[in-house]
Amino acid sequence: MPVEAPAETPGEMPVEVPLEVAASYRARTRGLLGRDGIEGAMLLTPASSVHTFRMRFAIDVAHLDRRLTVIALTTMVPGRLGLPRLRARHVLEAEAGAMAAWGLRVGSRLGVRLTTR
Repeated sequence: MPVEAPAETPGEMPVEVPLEVAASYRARTRGLLGRDGIEGAMLLTPASSVHTFRMRFAIDVAHLDRRLTVIALTTMVPGRLGLPRLRARHVLEAEAGAMAAWGLRVGSRLGVRLTTR
C-alpha cells in the first residue's frame, strides 16, 4: 500500500512510498524494532507518540491528525522517548532524512492508496 505525499505545486506528481500499516497493539509495539532499515514508511494507528529504545537507526517521525495532516515532524536518534502530541491520531515513521526527501512538512496531507497484487 503506497502513501502519497501531496504535491505542493500544481501539476507536480505526488511521491509514492511503500507503506506498512501497524494497526494492532502487537504490531504497534513491535514497530521498527529489530530492523536495520525500512523501505518506505510505517504508519502506526492509532498512536500519538513513539520511542526509539533498542532501535538500530535514526528515524523521521510525523504526527498526523484524523485527516492525515502532518501536525509535527521530528527526527529521533535511538534511545529516545518521544513526547505525545495531543491532536495526533497516527504516527508515520521512516528512515531519517526520508521525509525531507519526499517534501513532507507540517501542514502536508497524506493520501493513502490501496493497491492489489
